[in-house]
Amino acid sequence: MDITDFYDTFFEEAAELLEDMERHLLELDIDAPDPEQLNAIFRAAHSIKGGAGTFGFDVLQRTTHIFENILDHLRRGELKLRRDIVDTFLETKDMLQDQLAAYRNGSEPDPEAFARICQTLQQMALEELGKPGPEVAAPAPVAAPAPPAEPEPEAAQAPAGEGTGGLRVTLLGVAEKDRELLIEELKHFGSILGQNGDVRRYEVELATGESADDIEAVLCFVVEPEQLEIQALAAAPEAPPQAAVGVPKSEAVAPSPPVGEKKAQAAPAPAPAVSPAQPAPAARAPAGNNGESTSLRVPVAKVDQIINLVGELVITQSMLDQMLGRLDGAMHSELVNGIALLQRNARDLQEAVMSIRMVPMDFVFSRFPRQVHDLAAKLGKEVELVTVGKSTELDKSLVERIVDPLNHLVRNSLDHGIEPPDVREAAGKPRSGRLTLSAQHQGGNILIDVIDDGAGLNRDKLLAKARSNGLAVSDGMSDDEVWQLIFAPGFSTAEVVSDVSGRGVGMDVVKRNIQSLGGHVQILSRQGQGTTTRIVLPLTLAILDGMSIRAGEEIFILPLNAVIESLQPRSEDIYAMAGTDQLLKVRDEYLSLLPLHQVFGIPGARTRPSECIAVIVQGEGSRCALLVDELVGQQQVVVKNLETNYRKVPGVSAATILGDGSVSLILDIADLQRLNRRQSAARQERAAVTEQEPMPS
Repeated sequence: MDITDFYDTFFEEAAELLEDMERHLLELDIDAPDPEQLNAIFRAAHSIKGGAGTFGFDVLQRTTHIFENILDHLRRGELKLRRDIVDTFLETKDMLQDQLAAYRNGSEPDPEAFARICQTLQQMALEELGKPGPEVAAPAPVAAPAPPAEPEPEAAQAPAGEGTGGLRVTLLGVAEKDRELLIEELKHFGSILGQNGDVRRYEVELATGESADDIEAVLCFVVEPEQLEIQALAAAPEAPPQAAVGVPKSEAVAPSPPVGEKKAQAAPAPAPAVSPAQPAPAARAPAGNNGESTSLRVPVAKVDQIINLVGELVITQSMLDQMLGRLDGAMHSELVNGIALLQRNARDLQEAVMSIRMVPMDFVFSRFPRQVHDLAAKLGKEVELVTVGKSTELDKSLVERIVDPLNHLVRNSLDHGIEPPDVREAAGKPRSGRLTLSAQHQGGNILIDVIDDGAGLNRDKLLAKARSNGLAVSDGMSDDEVWQLIFAPGFSTAEVVSDVSGRGVGMDVVKRNIQSLGGHVQILSRQGQGTTTRIVLPLTLAILDGMSIRAGEEIFILPLNAVIESLQPRSEDIYAMAGTDQLLKVRDEYLSLLPLHQVFGIPGARTRPSECIAVIVQGEGSRCALLVDELVGQQQVVVKNLETNYRKVPGVSAATILGDGSVSLILDIADLQRLNRRQSAARQERAAVTEQEPMPS
């Protein structure tokens, strides 16, 4: 097994450590920082440094070394925390993220950026501590910087003997191939004094000057922490001089060769006793990876559940095969029961598989504390970010596509919604505004809210701006209709265009992106009190609970979460409107009639509303009565992308394959309503033209 097999593990774990680091930095109390949070930040930097040294990522290793030295002074109380220091630490975290991305893409980090952040950290150490930080030379384009001169800070209170002479490393339940790899890695830390054991327990005695934490940080990229035990030897020979992770200060570091071209560096001249350990050869991650996560970490319990369900499915299938072999009239009921059992097991299996695709909304929400912190400072505002429902789960494919729309909504709330501190104070509000990100399940949907306690939307201002943009509006429009104006292309009420917002580009894209995911956007606002922007999305894009309906000879699927009720219309409840449009009265509410056969031009369908079934559906907050011939039944369907295989069809979100092999279209209620309105307007125009034409003489 080659060390490059563990690159992805290192990159994913390092990315998680950087996320944790940023979260702790943003949560730090400037006046009284929590020692546990400072230790967590330090441990994150320390772990990344250990892994970077193993893989030969020299610039990343040196940056984290400088960073952890200053963090060590901070956690020891030798450095007083200030807001500008936290900002510098956040900038350092960003630099580490850039370096990680560069190595992941098979390139070298920017040497100028590395030199700049090193200079900033060294200057901070000089000003605050009265002594410079570790000196690190900026790397030339083809060489990594010299190693820092300052001694390593202690990662933790090590037991006696640890980091001073020898260690006993015990591997528990490690396969032989992995064990060989680990032993090779241990040789980089010192000299192997002895080794013995088997797969269950294998002990390696190591003469080294490194601490147990340094060694564990590296080995844990290969095995789990519970598979390691590291103890100090009672007495061990003095370790030889170490090159361990890095190279002597006087030597230049060659550029990292690509993976697959790693070559052992030449060993120094042999000593009378133990040969010095070789430095970890530099390596470069495989090129071509764009940095996107291509894997999911799945709890073992979920995998076990799937395996058990698959086993039940196989047993049930075998049972059905046996029944079919001896089928007669008396066996009919047993066959029905067997098929019912198969369906239940298949449904359980399906739900278990889908649960693996679900990830918590914290995956999304955790990106925003830093953004809110930086943007609020840039705008001169004080903002508290609150997150609710972080454990609410959503399909991973949706999570990755919801980030950009949420990002835009958050920026809008900070820029246009929440007022500056002085303005808030004058209005009797707290100087600090509150931005809330909330997620919750409702039926088969997830509701994601972006809530601010700012100035709210100004109805009169929106109408005036709409008129100046040439949009058709009236004072009689409902508030919901007025709020929807902000999603019009090019619409913005900002008086000054900034690099944050104000160009009228974005909100229309937000709405379009949400609609492409089968969702919609709602806005609730009260002037002077704030605005809530709600995104409503299906929980998953792969499986849909639907209702089969028939119009003519065609079968369609209605998303079940869009269906409110169904009824048989009475003639006296049908009211005619201008043109050919009609309304259906349902408990004192008048709903637009939407004949499905008319929208899609389906022949052979029923045309009289009183002979049809009216399905009351809701899309984007508005309800209508969909006229169909028959309700066929309720079923789960697998969603197939129609645009990939054909093209975008108005009023249709996707397609599915039914049990008989036929293809059925899945209706998009909101788009269906828009399509019906366009067709209605076209019919009215044609009717008006017909009326104006002169009668033949």
